[in-house]
Amino acid sequence: MLTTRFVTGAPNWIDLGTPDIEGATSFYRALFGWDFRSAGPEGGGYGFFQLGGRTVAGGMQSGEGQGPPSWTVSFQTSDVDATAKAAEQAGGGVPAPPMDVMDAGRMAILTDTTGAVFGLWQPGRIKGLDIAGETGSLCWVELYTTDVPKVAAFYGAVLGLETSAVPFPGGSYTCVNPAGTGDDGMFGGVVDVDDDPTGIETTPYWLPYFEVADTDATVATAQEHGGQVRMPATDLEGVGRIARLTDPFGARFAVIKSAPAQM
Repeated sequence: MLTTRFVTGAPNWIDLGTPDIEGATSFYRALFGWDFRSAGPEGGGYGFFQLGGRTVAGGMQSGEGQGPPSWTVSFQTSDVDATAKAAEQAGGGVPAPPMDVMDAGRMAILTDTTGAVFGLWQPGRIKGLDIAGETGSLCWVELYTTDVPKVAAFYGAVLGLETSAVPFPGGSYTCVNPAGTGDDGMFGGVVDVDDDPTGIETTPYWLPYFEVADTDATVATAQEHGGQVRMPATDLEGVGRIARLTDPFGARFAVIKSAPAQM
């Protein structure tokens, strides 16, 4: 699971693009207890979702033509420009070229070889999220793709990520970790959309998972506040109880009550 011991190649930031930041804030406050703090006049409408004063995500109101409402996962790099160039050379795209975010850091938005959008974050004053892997925060990410071997090679070349097959009921699951970190560094997985048992995933994208105290209660709260259920609460042996949702504006995410760690 994710922690704030960020290393190169691991997710270190996540943000929400939404057509209604006030409505989204109300939804996620009810769901996770988050508040929203504006980055100020110089932030262009950007701000920070916080839990107990600690930043769990970023977000801003998006305008017409800026893509559908969505969560974007960003990965740590020590050199955004070099990583973006490596992505292009590996067959990816750079829809938002590297740019400085004042003194906070340097960012870019990329697409992998199958079209999934992801971000890069080169830390400056802001190193990354203040909280991860705890209740109410990002704990796992999952890439749905049309070609697992192809994207595994892409992320290996661009971010130095390694993949490994982990036994799973009914088959195996492809886990992802930064180079050299092994099991301790696993932060996500890669799933072929054709293998998704629910049949709901059809296009490549990164899906964030947030840890919760009670999956069923969270699903009920999401529905009460305008969210939609894409996959109902489901037990996965040795993993936990998960559900896939959208917020009232269509941004996709998942929640999980993780199973106790095996000793």
